[in-house]
Amino acid sequence: MASAVEQFLTVKARIAAAEREAGRQAGAVTLVAVSKTFSADDIRPVIDAGQRVFGENRVQEAQAKWPALKQAFPDIELHLIGPLQSNKAKEAVALFDVIETVDREKIAAELAKEIARQGRSPKLYVQVNTGSEPQKAGIEPREAVPFVTRCREVHGLAIEGLMCIPPADENPGPYFALLEKLSTEAGVEALSMGMSGDYETAIAFGATSIRVGSAIFGSR
Repeated sequence: MASAVEQFLTVKARIAAAEREAGRQAGAVTLVAVSKTFSADDIRPVIDAGQRVFGENRVQEAQAKWPALKQAFPDIELHLIGPLQSNKAKEAVALFDVIETVDREKIAAELAKEIARQGRSPKLYVQVNTGSEPQKAGIEPREAVPFVTRCREVHGLAIEGLMCIPPADENPGPYFALLEKLSTEAGVEALSMGMSGDYETAIAFGATSIRVGSAIFGSR
């Protein structure tokens, strides 16, 4: 089986090819290596190979392994890509550089409170449930633009992007196109979309970051 480093380099090459194919500038897309469930020892070789942006699903799991890694590598950028509970807002603001899963009023209010209290301002994305799937987190597409406005005007949050996870068994293209359209309407530039199975499609639809886990680290 190929090592995580070999798979990481393959993914990087495929990203570069997808950027060229889409007529996009080289380096336009940021790779977020999703390291959830993997230990610091598993992650370290990929850091040593040059990767600096990582994604975690759970605040508690990230707290167990990332403070020491971030101390060793101060240029690491850590993204929260899993659902955020309001009682974890304090820890999330303290640890993460980007929080991609703002999706309801209570979370927006808690994040605003913690950002003011800690004087630390992670970048914030609104998660959109592009497929309107009841089991998934994220705000409904029709509510996304008004919610971004409320985050800014009511809570004073600087929303920089949108994030989505399309339905698993459908063509992701229309969902990526929907998120791109909503980002234009909301006046945000960052688009977090695309995972191990569809990141090249996401790049064609304008993703600025992609979240790739199993294609790098293997199955969990």
